[in-house]
Formats: sequence, structure tokens, C-alpha cells
Amino acid sequence: MFEMLKPGGIIMIPILLCSILALAIIIERFWTLRIGRVAPPNVLQELWGWIKNKELNSRKLKALKESTPLGRIMAAGLANAKHGREIMKESIEEEASHVVHEMERFLTALGTIAAITPLLGLLGTVIGMIEVFAQLQLEGAGNAASLAGGISKALITTATGLTVAIPALIFHRYFMRRVDELVVSMEQEAVKLVEVVHGDREIDTDGAKK
Repeated sequence: MFEMLKPGGIIMIPILLCSILALAIIIERFWTLRIGRVAPPNVLQELWGWIKNKELNSRKLKALKESTPLGRIMAAGLANAKHGREIMKESIEEEASHVVHEMERFLTALGTIAAITPLLGLLGTVIGMIEVFAQLQLEGAGNAASLAGGISKALITTATGLTVAIPALIFHRYFMRRVDELVVSMEQEAVKLVEVVHGDREIDTDGAKK
């Protein structure tokens, strides 16, 4: 593999570094954006049980805040519930903005990698083609095998750049969609919480009910 990529020249170094960074981001985001880590159902069931049985206290509120990203949002709303519906909603929205920012961490970098690696590959190809034509000018067009080999080597960087960019773009779109789905789910639960706390909705231990 190294012998195959070596003819690509110095441009291969940033392309390979981008590939390593993209792989690290993809693995980290797969781990971080799991439903069991962001918004596990058992946390919600436990919270509804506390509210229904009037067992919610400062200790449990602190535990909720430290449990999951969704727990942070719910705890922020509950901590300000006594100040009225609007203040509670504002507290939830403020905390949710921080949570969403954390869920989108590194995705901009992944999108940037998807955008720049084809350009790096193209740059490497252009540099390679300049060298091919310089050689052609010196030696003439008599050695077709050498000319074809030079062009083949020049195209390696473009192929490598696209090989890195295509998966990076796919996973960037996937993770952005994943974040959107998690945000919608957390918004629904936050709305339920506001309505339950202010008496607009009844609950049982399975969750909020209309």
C-alpha cells in the first residue's frame, strides 16, 4: 500500500492525515451519539416516577443533571419550574442549545475534510502533470510508457483524495441527520415536562400521557 501511495508525493501527507482524523471523528461520534447515551428511556421513566410520587429533590435533580444530555435539559427546566412556564421553557432552550452544540462537535471538521481532500488530490495531480510535461519537454514524446506511467502516478492523489472524501461526506450527512433526530426527540420530552409540571398533562410511570 505504501509503495502504491508513495508516487503521489508530499501532497499525500495531508491527505493521509485527513483520513486518520476523519476516521477518529467517525468512531468518536458513533460512540457519543448513541441513543443510550444521549436520551435513554430508563432515565425518563425514572424521572416521571419521581414527579408522580413527588419524590423529586435537590439530590435527585443533581443526579439527573449529571446523567445524560437529556437529563441536563430536563434538570435545567425543573430547577426553574417555580418561576413560571416561560422561564422554565427559556431555561430548557438555553441548556438545549449547549447540548446540541456538543452533539455537533467535530462535525464541522468532518465536513471540512470531505470538502478539502478532493482539492488536495487535484492539487497533487496538477503538480504531477506539470512534472510530466516538464519531462516531456526535455525528453520528447518518444517514450510513451514513461509518459503513461507519469500520468498514472499524477492521478494517484486525486483517487486517494476522493477515497477519503466520499466516506467523510456520507458520515457527515449521517451524523447531522442523527443529531436532528435526537434534537426532535429531546424537544418532545421537554414539551411533555413543561406541560406535566404546570398541570396540563397527566403522567404514569411509563411516561407522560395526554
